[in-house]
Amino acid sequence: MNSIDLFSLKNKAAIVTGSLGLIGKHHCYALAEAGANIVVADIDEENCIKFAKELATDSIGIGVDITKPDSIKRLRDIALDKFGSIDILVNNAAINDMFENPQAAEELSMFENYPFDMWQKSLDVNITGTFLCSQIIGAEMAKQGKGSIINIASTYGMVGPDQSIYKKPDGSQTFYKSPAYPATKGAIINFTRFLAAYWGNKGVRVNTLSPGGVENNQDEYFVNNYSQKTMLNRMAQPYDYKGAIVFLASDASSYMTGANLVVDGGWTAW
Repeated sequence: MNSIDLFSLKNKAAIVTGSLGLIGKHHCYALAEAGANIVVADIDEENCIKFAKELATDSIGIGVDITKPDSIKRLRDIALDKFGSIDILVNNAAINDMFENPQAAEELSMFENYPFDMWQKSLDVNITGTFLCSQIIGAEMAKQGKGSIINIASTYGMVGPDQSIYKKPDGSQTFYKSPAYPATKGAIINFTRFLAAYWGNKGVRVNTLSPGGVENNQDEYFVNNYSQKTMLNRMAQPYDYKGAIVFLASDASSYMTGANLVVDGGWTAW
């Protein structure tokens, strides 16, 4: 087969959770540009439907709460009814703690004060949500004897957060990276290995994509601090992961499973 043809996703159906997020939208764009029909899946069904119309292929939008099995089963059933099979699952939906009140952020983001309910919510979405989607949707892939599951982790799933990059030029710090995000993303990487080993004989490949931080209107000092930690001396742009997601979804990675594809500008390679 021609090497370019290996990347084609024509006539494939892909579910992307967390589709309305910054990177989630670009995952959808990338897969659609490679030919896949997309199931845009996020909590807001109305906006999922609107976004699906922007994509280049026959795509649909479905609202889903990935912490609720019945909601995921509805997603699965609608996708199967529409496309006949599910070939790709991108477990992208996740919580990355944000604090609307800067004063609250300074206090609550510190580990000593980090709220239990925020910890639990992150576990429910980031780990349990990925587990449920993989169990309910991945089981269909195992039945059909083929499929690609891509779990989105993070550099912080492999290394501890460098809290110093959140320091302002005057040395003060009003935000600390909280414990839930790195803990859950680390779990996702090993959950990928479990699934790859479990479903390898069923033709289902399972890999992790670990992206670095994306520039998205952050304070200039933070962008500079982060960029200095990378070998490429910059933060990622949302489109920097499009090639990786198509690679993992397509036959171009047909002999790859249980792996963690790191795309972080060299952050973890120092």
